[in-house]
Amino acid sequence: MTRSMPDTDRLPHALYRAEQVRNLDRTAIEEFDIPGIELMNRAGAVAYRILRDRWPAARRVTILTGIGNNGGDGYVIARLARAGGLSVRVLQLGDAERLRGDAAVSAMAYRNAGGAIEPFQSLPRDTDVYVDALFGTGLERTVEGPWAETIEALNAQRAPVLAVDMPSGLHADSGRVLGVAAKASATVSFIGLKQGLFIGAGPEYRGDLHFTALEVPSLIYSREILSLRRVDWVQQLESLKPRSRVAHKGNCGHVLLIGGAPGLSGAIRLAGEAALRAGAGLVTIATHPQHAGWLNLTRPELMVAGIELASELAPLIERADVIAIGPGLGRGDWGRQLWEQVRDLGRPLVVDADALNLLAELPVNGPDWVLTPHSGEAARLLQVEVAEVEHDRLQAVRVLQERYGGTAVLKGAGSLVLGGSHRPPAVCSDGNPGMATAGSGDVLTGIIAALRGQGMDPEEAATAGVCLHAAAGDQAACQGERGLIASDIIASLRPLANGVEVA
Repeated sequence: MTRSMPDTDRLPHALYRAEQVRNLDRTAIEEFDIPGIELMNRAGAVAYRILRDRWPAARRVTILTGIGNNGGDGYVIARLARAGGLSVRVLQLGDAERLRGDAAVSAMAYRNAGGAIEPFQSLPRDTDVYVDALFGTGLERTVEGPWAETIEALNAQRAPVLAVDMPSGLHADSGRVLGVAAKASATVSFIGLKQGLFIGAGPEYRGDLHFTALEVPSLIYSREILSLRRVDWVQQLESLKPRSRVAHKGNCGHVLLIGGAPGLSGAIRLAGEAALRAGAGLVTIATHPQHAGWLNLTRPELMVAGIELASELAPLIERADVIAIGPGLGRGDWGRQLWEQVRDLGRPLVVDADALNLLAELPVNGPDWVLTPHSGEAARLLQVEVAEVEHDRLQAVRVLQERYGGTAVLKGAGSLVLGGSHRPPAVCSDGNPGMATAGSGDVLTGIIAALRGQGMDPEEAATAGVCLHAAAGDQAACQGERGLIASDIIASLRPLANGVEVA
């Protein structure tokens, strides 16, 4: 008996390029004898169910259809909506006579059921829900002309939008906007999740994401190696093993954090407290003498050493299991000499903030470090403009890892992690825009250092750290994204790191 993939809204962790999903679709049709029109009918039926479940009061639905299979899915939705008693308008962009194959069959079935097709002229105002079935996953060119005008009009109106497979105008592989893209309230994706829904502008444009495998046989997935791994804290929590009942602080990692130039003491303090809350047994902060005496005033568990000269780091380095450098480091003489002291040690290292900027000035390759740049720091490390990093974040993290070694974390919406293990890159699907706040990256540095000190390898620590940080941000955002501060993220770390449900 052939086992099918479960038909569920639970999001899988395997992500694919558009070409790979087309191959999966072709395999289901050609090798498992599932007619293409059957898959189209299943896709349309699931999309219609989601529309009804999400907007049960909707009575008027407008469906925008293109001339490919995405439009064919739209015609299935239109037929089912009409049969369900809804008022349906189908607005066709492009010549309906160009519909071919299953899409043409689907359009004919809608007509035969009494449905009318109108050439698109303008968006009706009396609509409760719009369905975006204009473009599928194969779009490569910039959206222009009437297509662009339609999408712009769709984004300007207030009714919710359900996108079929991909929001039209969003690149399925990179997540970049091809001129203009539909901003969906929800997207339903079929057979394989496209990586562009999670990287680039994908999280901004997809809305709430639903997935259905369309009951295809699970065997088809053995034909394609996933191109990207979706990771989240629910999954990563399994990598944190329970502590031994006879553990002591020395078993749990001694983290040395270096940073905090005059006027920048907050960053290193945040990193230190985050390291403690993420489970480090001991945390020492090496910082500027100007504020060393009071840095741990309200957090006495932090050990603090005032460092004037880089040579004074030696005894601290000797005792540390992992070193993190960068938060509040600055690029003056003080910060430079500290960076040069640890750069070539070959010890477990987490590199952030100004340490990354100093690394960009004199690039070296480090086998055992974790680099945690945001897009601006990544641009300096790669000697390109920020726009080039954002144009293809996945390619940017690949080049970062290749050029600098170790494990690269490209922070942002859909933070990316890539190590040297030959595993596919990982993208974190947790997190929210409230985390775009001062000190959030410093908290991540402390978390990754703590996990590294507890025995994880660099890639494991980076992946788990990014997910824990993001999940803590989501927990903190329960009280609202605006006004969230880095300390709120720290407050959520302890329960999450122990698998405790927070009310």
